[in-house]
Amino acid sequence: MRVPFRGLVPLFGCACLAAMAALPFDAIAAHAKPPPHRVRSAKMETAPPIVPLSQIQAFGGMPAPFALEAKSALMVDERTGAQLYAFNEHEKMQPASLAKIMTFYLTLEAIHQNRIALDTQVNISEAAWRLSLNDTVSRMFLQVGQKVAVRDLLYGLMVSSGNDAAVALAEYLGGSSEAFAQQMNDRAAQLGMTETHFTNPDGLPADGEYTTAADMIKLGRDLQSRFPDSIMYTSAKDYTWAAVGPEGKVKNITQRNFDTLLFYDSRADGIKTGHVDEAGYHLVGSGHAGDMRLLSAVMGTVSMEKRRVETKQLFDWGFRTFYTVHPDWHKTIPATLPVYQGTAESVAIAPASDTYVTCIRGKENQVTASYVGNAKYLVAPVAKGFAVGTMPVMQDGKEIASIPVVAQSAVPAAGFFKRLKDKIRMKL
Repeated sequence: MRVPFRGLVPLFGCACLAAMAALPFDAIAAHAKPPPHRVRSAKMETAPPIVPLSQIQAFGGMPAPFALEAKSALMVDERTGAQLYAFNEHEKMQPASLAKIMTFYLTLEAIHQNRIALDTQVNISEAAWRLSLNDTVSRMFLQVGQKVAVRDLLYGLMVSSGNDAAVALAEYLGGSSEAFAQQMNDRAAQLGMTETHFTNPDGLPADGEYTTAADMIKLGRDLQSRFPDSIMYTSAKDYTWAAVGPEGKVKNITQRNFDTLLFYDSRADGIKTGHVDEAGYHLVGSGHAGDMRLLSAVMGTVSMEKRRVETKQLFDWGFRTFYTVHPDWHKTIPATLPVYQGTAESVAIAPASDTYVTCIRGKENQVTASYVGNAKYLVAPVAKGFAVGTMPVMQDGKEIASIPVVAQSAVPAAGFFKRLKDKIRMKL
């Protein structure tokens, strides 16, 4: 098991740290672009055993199409959550850099809550800088004392997979990496990630740290649902950071995304890769084709190439086999309902939530929606969100969903004479 660099630093003397700090800025930048297949240690993992097809669960009980060379995998229709392909999805393993997805999530949440901004300047601590000196881990080459915009740190986190960027964001948002890890676990609990425990913001190996493919899918779905702008960072194939060195010297540092699927499949939106010796190579990937979005977690492959190949195999099969239906409720639900005794003569109605249904491609026409109303008219006062009926969604003659239909705005009660007039009209 590789020992995290943060645990080795105290063994060096202050003089040694000072010597490292004095490295020429050009020398640091020259090493910023890692080779495409850089391995973090000399240890080579063996390929996981192939899971029998009988142990693989496919959508609707259909036969499993193939087995993957991975320890576990899960793919879902991102819009519906329908499980399309799965095996060993609840097997716990070290998350590696997949932990950075939660660091990313909490940072985007802070931005959307206006607690920080993309231009907020983050002071780089010695702890973050020390990670930038460790050539066995990914980093964006931060320097102690620098002030770096949150926007740059987000790209450094998700494109360069920078451990230094993760620590810098964690310290700014949580006060310390340890306090931020508690925030990560609190949010994981809120998202129902019962098979995950984080110990740090970067995923470097530590006792008691684990996750599963199932939990990574939960996190990925909520990330892209709550923060659609997250794709801007995760889908970037590379990122150039204008690093300011000693005496104000600027050096452009360009790094490629570790998610090589982005370079092979135009449908891919990225999310995050991860690797540690004891767990293997992970990839949580998102992809789109037309109106369909897929989300997969392939965990514990033997190499960077294998995690890419296996994820692409899932995407190829998923997009050609399944279809996401978005029933057009406008054709079945009236736009408004009459309102009596109110300040308005009618109120707009619509389903309480948008509806998507996963089906096998070719059967999309078998998905239908209808409207069952509770009344032909309403009597004020009418509250916004008041249920006026339901929208049953049918597939192959079976009801697969029933969505409440609700009033889109409130209608207060009218004055005495309007109410009296409408009472007379209602009796006619």
